[in-house]
Formats: sequence, C-alpha cells, structure tokens
Amino acid sequence: MIKQNVNVNAYTPSIWFIFSAEKLLVPHEAQGPLIESWNNLGFAHAYKEQIVQVGEHNEQMCYLIDMGNEVIEHSGAQLAHLRSLLLHDDLELFSVAARAWQVALFLRTHRFCGQCGSTMQKIDWEMAMQCHRCHHRCYPRISPCIIVAIRHEDKILLAQGKPQKDRNMFSTLAGFVESGETLENAVHREVFEEVGVAIKNLRYMSSQPWPFPHSLMVGFLADFDSGDIKVDGHEIIEAHWFKYDQLPNIPPKFSIAGQLIERTIEEICAE
Repeated sequence: MIKQNVNVNAYTPSIWFIFSAEKLLVPHEAQGPLIESWNNLGFAHAYKEQIVQVGEHNEQMCYLIDMGNEVIEHSGAQLAHLRSLLLHDDLELFSVAARAWQVALFLRTHRFCGQCGSTMQKIDWEMAMQCHRCHHRCYPRISPCIIVAIRHEDKILLAQGKPQKDRNMFSTLAGFVESGETLENAVHREVFEEVGVAIKNLRYMSSQPWPFPHSLMVGFLADFDSGDIKVDGHEIIEAHWFKYDQLPNIPPKFSIAGQLIERTIEEICAE
C-alpha cells in the first residue's frame, strides 16, 4: 500500500498530494486533488527521492511529496486545507489523502530519535524510521478513538463541544481510547464522563481513518440505559435528546458521525 523509492512515469497523469506546511496543493477551478504528470511538476523535482506512493484511486497512482514550509508556486493550483477534499464527497479518495498526510506528519516528527536524540533514517522496505545509534524504531502513529450514536426510543443524544460552537453543530460523542482500555470500556467511560448517562446494547458499526492528526475512528451504536444528561463543561458544553426528524445542524454523511446518525434514524424508522 505504502511504497518508497518508487519510479514515477514522467508522462502518465497521477494524483499528487503535495503538502506545504499544513496545506495541500489543489486545482484552482475544480474540487478534488491535483492530477498531473511528473513532467509538469518542475517545482517539485528536487524532491524526487522523497516521493512516497500512498495508494491508487480510479486506476491512477497516488503519490505524496512533503515540501515542508517551502512556498509552492504552480499555475492553476493553490494551497488549501486538507478538509477541502471532503467537499469532493469521495470517501475512498479522502482515505488516500488521509494516509498521505499521516505519512507526511510521521516523517516530519520523527527526524530525531525520541530515545537518544540522534538523527533517524528511513527504512527502505517498510514505512518506519530507525535510529542507527540505539536501534530505536518508530512506525506511523495511529490513535484509536471511539465514536458512538446513542438512541432512546425515537430520540438521538447529540452534543456540542467547544470546537463545534462556532459552526452551531451537534454531533455524536467521541473520545480517545486510554492505555490498557478496551474499545467497549472506552465507549462506556467517555459517555459517562461527558454527559453523565449509562448505555447498553453496545454494537460495532464501522470505522474511518481521520487524519486530524492521526485518529482511527471506531464507530458504535448504543441504547440509553439510565441517568440524566449532565455535561462535563470542558469537552462538552451542551447536549440534548433530539427527535429523529427534528435534528439540529449535524455532520455530513461522508463522516462517520453522519453515518452513525443516519443508521440510528434508519433503525428508528424501521420500528
């Protein structure tokens, strides 16, 4: 899936994920990624040895180039946030883009050994960085994070965190898995800590990579068991039960939060 030391055909159009700082190079006129032949990317030719193949989409190879903080000038393209690809509404493409950003972030943050401070070097045969002084090896970081839609009769529990306040958006509950904790235990703990209720009938639905910065969202459905909503006031500032056909502003369906809400509505309507 991820390959280094690749030979790129100079004239075959490919999908390029080219990052500068925390932004991605995208076309001016069209939504979606930059599709170009290597021959037309003269500004990036100095980075040829650093190209990483991060997948394939619609029979086109997908490549990553991380240009650090270098200013990019390319006619017909501009720098935008990675989230701009979400508007393309193509989950498979976004997953490849997410992988590209996570690889770029890994290489940026592991130039030096966290154990002895020496310079790290890339491993040729796998995506890893190794210190040749103390032999400490690191792999791309993946942070498991649970996310859950909770149902009570014909209502869904939705909450608003501080980052969602400006967008006036309500979403499902989510949180990082702690060390030594199962996914199921993390769901029960996060729900009780954030809104003060107990849940039951927990079941897995699906997962989604989320590159902000390196999460793997593991989605669950659950039913309300007991308790009254009491937000923690730190991560969650507001939470309510919303009737399935009277929902507030919620995440779009390409996100796992939107998919969990949609599945819960389907279950309610089916009954």
